[in-house]
Amino acid sequence: MKQSIFVLLSILLVANMSFAQEIVPFTKPNKTQKLQMKRAYGMFMHYGVNTFMDEEWSDGTIPVEKYAPTELDCDQWVKVARDAGFRYVLLTTKHHDGFCLWDSKYTNYDVGAAKVKTDIVAEVAKACKKYGLGFAVYYSLWDRHEPSFNEKDNQMYIDFMKNQLTELFTNYGPICELWFDGGWKRKPDEWGIDQVYKLVKKLQPNCAIAVNHTIVNKEGDRKFAHPDSMTVDNKYFFHYFPSDFRLWDPKIANKADKKQYLHKGKSYYLPYEHTICLSKEWAWFAKQKPGEVRDLDELEELFYWCTDNDNMLVIDVPPAHTGKIYETDANAVIALGKRLNLKKNKPLPKNGTFISYKSSTSASSVYSNNPSQFGSHLAVDGGLETRWAANDTLPELIINLNPNDRFNKISIFEYQDVKKSPDPKDFFSNYRFNRIQAYKIDIFKNDKWITVFSDDRSMGDCKVIRFPVYYQTSKLKLRVTKATAPPSIYEINVIDK
Repeated sequence: MKQSIFVLLSILLVANMSFAQEIVPFTKPNKTQKLQMKRAYGMFMHYGVNTFMDEEWSDGTIPVEKYAPTELDCDQWVKVARDAGFRYVLLTTKHHDGFCLWDSKYTNYDVGAAKVKTDIVAEVAKACKKYGLGFAVYYSLWDRHEPSFNEKDNQMYIDFMKNQLTELFTNYGPICELWFDGGWKRKPDEWGIDQVYKLVKKLQPNCAIAVNHTIVNKEGDRKFAHPDSMTVDNKYFFHYFPSDFRLWDPKIANKADKKQYLHKGKSYYLPYEHTICLSKEWAWFAKQKPGEVRDLDELEELFYWCTDNDNMLVIDVPPAHTGKIYETDANAVIALGKRLNLKKNKPLPKNGTFISYKSSTSASSVYSNNPSQFGSHLAVDGGLETRWAANDTLPELIINLNPNDRFNKISIFEYQDVKKSPDPKDFFSNYRFNRIQAYKIDIFKNDKWITVFSDDRSMGDCKVIRFPVYYQTSKLKLRVTKATAPPSIYEINVIDK
C-alpha cells in the first residue's frame, strides 16, 4: 500500500514538474512564470564585435580582430547589477551579426578566434553565481554570418541553433531565461521554435523562453499586436508558439495589461517583459564616447510602470569597448536602486494609487478636432502610446477627480519631437525635444483655481512633481504658458504616494 502511494505521489510530482516546464493552456502562471515574475527586474547587456565599431547592427563581416577589449572585467558588470538591485542579468550571447561571446564548436566567428579569448558567457555566469543573481541569455535567431542560414533546407540552420543552444545550456550552469530575437527574417514556422523550445526545456526545465514580437492581431497573420492594446483577454494570438512570456522591445504595456492569449483555440497565460535602454539616445550597444543616460525621474516612473501588474523589466546597461561599464552608467542604475530602496528577496516597490486613471477630462482644444485619436481622455487612459494633443500652443487640460481622494505626486509623460541620428551605423539612436517650455498646475478649491506648481523650464523626459503636503480637489488643471508647438501628453498621473 505504501509503495502504491509513493508511486502515485511520484507520478503527480512528475506531472506537476512537466506542467511547470512546457506551457499548457491555463489561466494562472505556472511554476516557470512564477519564478520569472518573482525575479521581475533584470540588467540587459549588449556586448560584441559591434561595440568596437560604434554600430547597433552589423552584417557579420566585421573582422574578428576588431573585437579587442583592453580592460575586460565581467565581474564588474555583474557587481554593478548587484549593487543596483537587479535580480538577474540578461547577456546578449549572439546578436544578428553572429559573433558569439563563447568559444563555440560550430563557428569561427567568436571570442575563441579573437585576440582576447575570454569566454564572456562563462565569466558572467560565474559572477552571477558569486553575487547571487540569476543568469539569462539573449540569442539571435537571425545569424548574418552563418552560411547554413541561407540554405534552402531550413533544418540545417535549425540544427546549427540546436547545437549552439546545447552548448549554452549544458556548459554554463543554470539559465533562468532565454530571449530570442530576429525572428522577422523568416516565417514563424520556419524557425523550428517547437524544436528549440523542447530542447531547452529538456536541458533546463524551468528556463522561461520567448521570441521578440510574440503576439499578433490575427492567427496566422504577421501584423504584430501592440502591447499597449493588449487590454482584453483572449483577443490576440501567438506569433511564435510555444513561448512562456511576451516580448516586443521597446514597447510599453498598458496599465490594464491582460494575460490570456490564444493558440489553436486554447488560452494560455503570458506575462510581459519590458525592455528599455539606459541610454537617453536609445542605443543598445555602448558607444566609444560615453552618452547621456536617462533622467532618474524617468527611470523611476518607468520602473514602476513596467514592473506593475505581474510584468517584468530589463534595463539595458551595455559594457563599453574597454570591457567595463562606464562609471556614468553604473552610477545611474545604482542611484535608481537606492532611490527605490531595492532589497534582495523583498517585493519590488509600487508607485501608489493613480487617482486620475480613466477619470473624465476636458481640454481647451484637440488636434485636428479628432477626439478619437487625440482626445483629452487619452492622457489618463493608462497607455504610453496614446496621447492627448492640442490644436494650439497654449492649451489647458482639466482632469475631474474625486474630492475625497488625496494626492502628493504628479508624473507627466510628454510627447516629444524626435530627431534621428544622422549616422547610418547608429540608426537606433534618437534625440528628444520638449514642446512644453513653461506650465502651471492648478487645483480647484473654494470655487476658484489655485496654482500649486509653476515651472518656466521644459518638462524633460518625464516630469515628476512631489508635493510636501497632500492635496484634495474636484478638478486639476495643466495650463501650458509657453510651447514651441501644440503640446501633447501621453499620460498625466495624479498619485497618492
